[in-house]
Amino acid sequence: MEKEYIGIDYSLGKSNFDPETSIHYGVIPQNEVLQAWADSSEPYYTLFCPVCDTVLSASYFCPQCRKEIDSEDLEEQFEFAEPTSFFIDDKEYQAESDDSGDIFISKSPYYTNCQYCSPCAPGAGYITNTVENGIKTYCFGHDWFENEEAPYPVYSVKTGKLVEPPVFNSVVSIEP
Repeated sequence: MEKEYIGIDYSLGKSNFDPETSIHYGVIPQNEVLQAWADSSEPYYTLFCPVCDTVLSASYFCPQCRKEIDSEDLEEQFEFAEPTSFFIDDKEYQAESDDSGDIFISKSPYYTNCQYCSPCAPGAGYITNTVENGIKTYCFGHDWFENEEAPYPVYSVKTGKLVEPPVFNSVVSIEP
């Protein structure tokens, strides 16, 4: 009865869920939505202090060594920098991926029911492991997939109703 097993919430209900909606964050492999993710996500760069290598926040002052950082030093970092992650933060979705190969969805107009992702992401749901009575987990809508149909049931957060994939009219007319 593996399809009924939802797994274990190693977070004990304390992480990786939205307290406003009680919907858990979703985890999905990048390869499931690779083209849509590449088209929609933006790179995020982490800046480091050139003196002590501490991660910098949005200022030009290092909290560790207390040195003021010249903006030219930071520009040099960008010249050869690789993104540390990719993210989306728009009106519909909030999601981020790093070099793990997974996307973490923390806001979406859609959810699905699936198993817990624990222990790798305590409290989050692993979207590709759907379970009929699983935990409500944020997910991507049908339009994120090449054939416009998600490989899992998609529900509206607003209404709680099943969202059907679009039906395309494939009738081709041939002129004589």
